[in-house]
Amino acid sequence: MMKRRQQGFTYLSLVILLAIMGLVGAAALKVDALLARAAAEQELLEVGAAFSAALDSYAAATPQGKPPQPPTLQDLLKDTRFPGIKRHLRKIFVDPISGKAEWGITYLGDKVGVIGVYSLSQAQPLKLANFDERFQNFENKTHYADWKFVAKDQGGLERINDATAKPPTALPATPPAPVPPAAPAAPTPAPAPEVPPEVPDSVPEAPPEPVQPAEPVEPEEPEQR
Repeated sequence: MMKRRQQGFTYLSLVILLAIMGLVGAAALKVDALLARAAAEQELLEVGAAFSAALDSYAAATPQGKPPQPPTLQDLLKDTRFPGIKRHLRKIFVDPISGKAEWGITYLGDKVGVIGVYSLSQAQPLKLANFDERFQNFENKTHYADWKFVAKDQGGLERINDATAKPPTALPATPPAPVPPAAPAAPTPAPAPEVPPEVPDSVPEAPPEPVQPAEPVEPEEPEQR
């Protein structure tokens, strides 16, 4: 009986050990997959930077009067605008995410002039922040296809835009609103004439002063001889 119990415990321990090993193995595979994805992301950024640099090189070498954007990516491999062989890109790189040499292309107009490339993968990137200054506007993108690797030569883009853009339509000037006539000022009332104070026709006489009674005169004494 004791032996069977020991065998049962041994079997249960083996099952638990195998389960733990399976979890550890799965976690290790997941970590490996994440590391591989992170490495592919970093390679995608470097490949995209190479495309941007090639587009800038093509624009910088453009003769006067020529469009500074290549018609296709193949023109970056061999610039046919010059008699000799001039290369701006050594090869069309493979997309590290999809594993194919297929890229989405951003055109300046209706498939006229390549200004950027991007991955066709709709997977969600691991890196969402802390990008290099070369990769502006890449933060918080939800798909690899949102990482647009475009030409940095804005001067070339402005030249082609100026050559193809239509002049702005002048809008008619809005006539000024009519100013209503000012209301006539109210006439200032004439000052009222000063009326002198009325003087009575006769001044009333002052009442007579009371007459004081005369002092009594004392009789003179006769002189004595």
